[in-house]
Amino acid sequence: MRFYTEKHRHYCGIDLHARTMYLCIVNGEGKILLHQNMPAAPESFLAAVKRFRQDLVVAVECMFTWYWLADCCAQNDIPFVLGHALYIKAIHGSKVKNDRIDCKKLALLLRGGLFPMAYVYPSELRATRDLLRRRMYFMRKRAELNVHVQNTNSQYNLAPLPGKIAYKKNRADVSGRFADPAARKSVDLDLALMDTYDSLLREVEGHIRDHARAHDHDALRRLQTIPGVGKILALAILYEVGGIDRFSRVQDFVSYCRLVKPQIESGGKVYGHSGKKIGNAHLKWAFSEAACLFLRQNPEAQAYYARLKRKHPPGKALAVLAHKIGRATYFILKRRTDFDMTKFING
Repeated sequence: MRFYTEKHRHYCGIDLHARTMYLCIVNGEGKILLHQNMPAAPESFLAAVKRFRQDLVVAVECMFTWYWLADCCAQNDIPFVLGHALYIKAIHGSKVKNDRIDCKKLALLLRGGLFPMAYVYPSELRATRDLLRRRMYFMRKRAELNVHVQNTNSQYNLAPLPGKIAYKKNRADVSGRFADPAARKSVDLDLALMDTYDSLLREVEGHIRDHARAHDHDALRRLQTIPGVGKILALAILYEVGGIDRFSRVQDFVSYCRLVKPQIESGGKVYGHSGKKIGNAHLKWAFSEAACLFLRQNPEAQAYYARLKRKHPPGKALAVLAHKIGRATYFILKRRTDFDMTKFING
C-alpha cells in the first residue's frame, strides 16, 4: 500500500458521481475552506477551486468516472491523486456515510498523509486498454454460448458433437440433432449469436492491431517470445501493466497481478489469507491464460509442469506456473530481454 505524503497548502477531497460531485477543501491546519455540492463538470470544478489554486492537490476515490477529472487537473497543472477504493477504510467503515462526510474524510486523509494511492493510468493509452477489456467481455459471452450448446446436447443425452463448435465449420447441422422444435430454436439462436460475435471479434482485433498505440513496440515483440503468448495477449498484458518502471520489485509486480496470496499474521501465527481482490483482475486472467497456452505443443514446459504436479495438486501447479510466467514477464520488460526457456525452467 502506498500513501500520498507530500505537503501542500490546500487539500481537496471530492466524492465523485456521474452527474454530481461533493467537494471539500481544507488548509494545512485542517480548517474547512469550501464544502459544497456541484455538477460534475470541468467548468464547475475549476470555478470552485479558483481561489485555492495556489499549491492545491486534488484527491478522488477510484470509480468509473474519474478520467475527465484527472485530465482536467493535468491540463491545469493541478496535482491529482487517485484513491484505492478497497484501502480507504475510513470511509467504508463509518457509522454514518454520505457524500458530504465522505469528501471531508478524503481531504483529511490527504492532509494527514494517509490517503492510499491507486495508479493514474496515462490518458493516451486508456481508450485502447478499455477496448481490449471490451474484447475480453465479448470473448466470454461467446464462450458462454458455446457451453450452452454443449450443455443442451448433454441434457438430451445425445452423442458428443463431432467437432469443436468454436470453429464455424463445425456448426453445420448442429441444431438438426434435436427432435424438439424449441430445443432446435434455442441452439439456432446460440449459433447465430456466435457467428455475430465472431464477426465483431475479428473486427475489433483488427482495429487493435492496426491502431494500438503501444508505448513500447520492442516490449510487445519481446512478450511474444513467451511460448503461447500471441499479439492480442501481449497487448493485453502490456496495456494493463501501463509501465513496468512503476514496480520497483518483482514481488510488487506479481502481487499487483494477483499471483500471490497475502497472509494474515499476528503474534507469529498465520490466520489465513486475504486481499484476493486487491490488484488487477485482467492481469490475473492474462497470466492464467498464458499458463494454459504455454503448455500447448511445448514438451519442455509439459515436463516442467509434470514435475510441479508431483509436488502440488494440478490446479496449484498451474497457479505456480502462472506465477513464474508473471515473474519472467517482469524481467523481460525490465531488462529488455527475450524469453529464455532454459533460465525459466532451471532458474
